[in-house]
Formats: sequence, structure tokens, C-alpha cells
Amino acid sequence: MTAVVPVPGAAGPAPGRDGHAAAARIGPNAILQTLAALRDRVGESEARRLFEACGLGHHAEHPPAQMVPEDDVRRLFAGLDARLGATAADAIQRDAGLRTARYLLAHRIPGPAAAILRWLPAPVAARLLFRAIARHAWTFAGSGRFDWRPVPGGVHIRIGACPLCRGTVAAGPWCAFYAGTFEGLGRALLAPAATAREVRCLARGDAACEFALAWAPGGAPSRAWE
Repeated sequence: MTAVVPVPGAAGPAPGRDGHAAAARIGPNAILQTLAALRDRVGESEARRLFEACGLGHHAEHPPAQMVPEDDVRRLFAGLDARLGATAADAIQRDAGLRTARYLLAHRIPGPAAAILRWLPAPVAARLLFRAIARHAWTFAGSGRFDWRPVPGGVHIRIGACPLCRGTVAAGPWCAFYAGTFEGLGRALLAPAATAREVRCLARGDAACEFALAWAPGGAPSRAWE
């Protein structure tokens, strides 16, 4: 997550019926959990200051309970990178993703369903889990295109036109928030040692953002989506 350069005129949401660009939205956890991660790392006042510096002070003052514009999340992550540096911003994104996974486990995934997934062999549980994730992809991928496929020892995940980094140029992977969320869910539901990493990123010139979720050594190979 380095060398951030906004791209003028980058492709955005498709025009709505009135000819104006539709304001694509995603769930509020990208904002809420980033705010929580910042509060724990730098304190309440500094977290608010950082949000204000990104032009998002209203989200710190009144944390959103509904879907938020994708652009707000992009502005937040780009602003943190610019003000805190790549390493710290990446760590905050991943922390926010892990927190989002915990939120989903506590509030969105029924306890009996989670228990069944933990009991099943990881490859079977992963298929059930990601089928459910795909049905709700609009809540976190927004105007992006979510896809996934099973691979030996893991899952290969793809988000085309990624809403977190579309219109940004960076030297390294940008979307640690998604990686943290996938890893948190994988560790809780598939295997305690599951790992997730972004292996390709739209922001560094790849065709899409791709993630390797592995629950076994050597799982989820990093080759490009075919």
C-alpha cells in the first residue's frame, strides 16, 4: 500500500436512469471497524482528527448505521495511507477486516450454522460459506464483481472493479481490509491457522483484486485467475 496516486476519470459506477452516476454503496463496517481500530491505536481524539482530515468527520461524530458511499471508504483508506504511512495504514485496514469478521460471526452468521461449518471438513465448509458470501456480496463489494472458486487447500477469491481501490495507483497490494475479513472468517469457521492475503490488486495494475485464503500449507496458489 504505497505510492498512492488517484487516477482522474477512473471508471466508476454505471449511470443511473436519469443519466447521472449512481452512488454505489457498501456496508458501514469498513468505516465503523476502521474507526474502532484507530481508536485503539491512537486514541479517540486522534482518530476523530484523522477522520476529519479525510473529510469524513461526520462519520466519526455519528457512526453510520446504514450503507455508506464507496467513495467514503476509498477516501478514508487513501487518507490514512497518506497521513500514517503504508505500513501503519495496511495494519489498520487488516485490523478493521478482522473486526468485521468478528462482527459478522456475532451478528450475521447464526450460531447453529457456524457450529455446522466448524464440524464439517474445511473444503465442504468453504463451499457452503462462500456460496452464502456470494449471495450477500453486494453488501461489501458494492459495484464491484465478486467471484470465488475452490482450489486445493483453500479458496481463490476475486473482486473485479474493486470498490476499495478503484481509481487508485499503489506500488503494493491495497485491500488489506478484505484480506483481514476473509482471514478472520476462515480462522473461525474453517481452520484455526487459516491465512488470507491479497495476491493481485487493481491498484497496482492487475486486472482485478484477488485473494488467496488457505487452510493448509501450500493451499490457495497465487497464480492469476484463469
